[in-house]
Amino acid sequence: MHFEMMHIQTGCGKLAGEMKKLLCLIVLASLAVSVSMTAVADMDGRVMDLLQGMTLEQKVGQMTQVNLGVIIDKDVKDRVKFDSDRFKQALHKYQVGSILNSTSRALSLDEWSEVIRSIQDAAKENDLSIPVLYGIDSIHGVTYARGSTLFPHNIGMGATRNPGMVNRVARVTAMETRAAGLRWNFDPVLDVGRNPLWSRFPETFGEDAHIGRVMGVATINGYEGDGLASPTAVASCMKHFVGYSVPENGKDRTPAYIPDIVLWEQHLPQFKAAVEAGAATIMINSASINGVPLHASKYLLSDVLRGQFGFEGLIVSDWEDVIRLHTRHRIAETPREAVRMAVEAGLDMSMVPHDFSFADHLLDLVKSGEISEQRIDRSVAIILRLKLDLGLFENPYAEEEAQANFGLPVYRQLALDAARESMTLLKNRNDVLPIPEAARVLVAGPAAMNLGPLHGSWSYTWQGDKEEAYPESTRTVYESLLEKLGSEKVSLAAGQGFDNKENYDTSRLTELAADADYIVLALGEPAYAESPGGIDDLNLPEQQKALVRAAAASGKPVILVLVEGRPRIIRDVEPLADGIILAYQPGSQGARAITDVLFGDFNPGGVLPFSYPQFTGDILPYDHGVLAAIQQLTPGKITYGGYKPQWPFGYGLSYSTFEHSKLQISRREMGKGESLEVSLVVRNTGQRGGHHAIDLFLSDLYASVSPAVRKLREFKKVYLEAGEATTVTFKLQEDDLSFVNTELQRVVEPGEFTVQVGELTGTFRYK
Repeated sequence: MHFEMMHIQTGCGKLAGEMKKLLCLIVLASLAVSVSMTAVADMDGRVMDLLQGMTLEQKVGQMTQVNLGVIIDKDVKDRVKFDSDRFKQALHKYQVGSILNSTSRALSLDEWSEVIRSIQDAAKENDLSIPVLYGIDSIHGVTYARGSTLFPHNIGMGATRNPGMVNRVARVTAMETRAAGLRWNFDPVLDVGRNPLWSRFPETFGEDAHIGRVMGVATINGYEGDGLASPTAVASCMKHFVGYSVPENGKDRTPAYIPDIVLWEQHLPQFKAAVEAGAATIMINSASINGVPLHASKYLLSDVLRGQFGFEGLIVSDWEDVIRLHTRHRIAETPREAVRMAVEAGLDMSMVPHDFSFADHLLDLVKSGEISEQRIDRSVAIILRLKLDLGLFENPYAEEEAQANFGLPVYRQLALDAARESMTLLKNRNDVLPIPEAARVLVAGPAAMNLGPLHGSWSYTWQGDKEEAYPESTRTVYESLLEKLGSEKVSLAAGQGFDNKENYDTSRLTELAADADYIVLALGEPAYAESPGGIDDLNLPEQQKALVRAAAASGKPVILVLVEGRPRIIRDVEPLADGIILAYQPGSQGARAITDVLFGDFNPGGVLPFSYPQFTGDILPYDHGVLAAIQQLTPGKITYGGYKPQWPFGYGLSYSTFEHSKLQISRREMGKGESLEVSLVVRNTGQRGGHHAIDLFLSDLYASVSPAVRKLREFKKVYLEAGEATTVTFKLQEDDLSFVNTELQRVVEPGEFTVQVGELTGTFRYK
């Protein structure tokens, strides 16, 4: 296991306001972390003592994880009531090692505290008193806790290009999760978002592996950096290992076909970095790669993850995925055989989650000699060690000091800051934005009066689509504009419910447009999570595009606010819009952030973490190979126009303008073991201060494996006042020049490289 030895000195007194409180919380928690090697040895001894005293039945119980729904009375909706018989079966007969999830609603902090207390009290009654490890999906804040803070989904956080912001968001998520008595968070998602049809696209940091790696590590450090025993930390769970995000048909939990080179180049680096960052646990891809289900892949789970990457933490299945080796993948003839395959591949814990079949089959497999008890001991030792690391043996309940960290006002400010930084201005014809505060504004569209689209999945409920689940303080886009301008300046042509006919009434829109100076159309997607969010067409639905046409026909300036977790194609109506803001799924403070950008109270600086496509049938990421961009649409005439998104990766406007100049490369030749620096001057040439993201791309001009046109290798973000300039410096290491060759080795080959930052380019050679 990995322990981070931390010693931080801080000048909290120099900080101001609410952010000071948050940063001081973080620093003070960090100061408390100090784990000696003696303590590590003592913990290992406790694990061995526990193992030696356990029966085989207790061991397989520890490897079993069930859903909360297994042990509660589902007919009781207004409170959590345990079913006495099933409760005893889970906690006493099987002595399950882990429970996950919530009821169909978010629970209050008091309810969570009582649920955890009841479960842990029951576990204490067993002879070894091994506590239960409770897991939850706190994907962008605590999903199932009433009143928690919900931040932008990862796709918006990728647009911020701000790892520090990602880290702070993760720290707050950890504190609020721990406050509920929950110590295991099934996050971060490290899948790379390269198929926008995929319904979990918004949970990714975008299409680039480097951004996923940097943001993923920042998230893990946010969750675990204070030490797992700290009341401000949770165990992270990197997921989904591996290749989950590129299904061939675009649907969730369906097969992917990935060449080995692509797997090692685009999908595995994030997980390797997460292992090196000390992530405590990992969850496995529900689907398959090249016909092999990941839950049965000894090569990837044992040889690569354990052997090559050196992962020492807990490997957990995803939902019901062990038995699905039999029911869906059809590689196991029986459920029992499915259990054998998964355990032999390297699985430590099965998210069963509806029954105890995994424990029954595993017990029988060991008794029959088909799986050795020593193999079981390896997994149980890892599980016990994690529980010890999390302090569950000392205090398995919701901690008072943790509960004091829940729902602080500073978290709302952080959520607002994160949402603001994610906002990506895609179009601003004739500087139509920001809107003058004296203007009269008509608000329309299905995302205008609904909270689900602003939050997306894992928002108080699994799908995030229950409007009544959101706190009364959460504002819709319309309500936020109303607070900004007052009722005399804001009119509404929309209703509650994404499918409400009022949202698509073009006659009403045309009528109200006559008295408006600007029309703001909040368009996009309803809330969705996982498989229920599957779609067959990336085009924005026709009834939403009809709103754009009707608004444009009024002759008034039209502003599109796209509230969506993945790019919905708007090619045919884009010319009709004067301004376009991509808001992603911005969370609790999303409506306020949208309003701030619309009226210039915040200068947008977000940039696309993916290539925004023009056509459903033309999905090409920015780091494509040269061959993918070659076209011969006219006989005998070859062009390089194959990459033709609506907006390219890294695109984003501002209310300021920024100039790049004086690109310098510290050396013209770079040798083995050496590094070089790339610097440039960035100047704000606009009339107001603003954030500016700077992406550095590297192109390997010739290689033994056909190289990408360019790859993102570094990124930074600066804030510059009007007229201010600064020098930005990047350091390129030898590994930044590397690629995976046909032998699946990461290598650097001699040759010429091009550096690109904005419109500036330079070259150097590797010798």
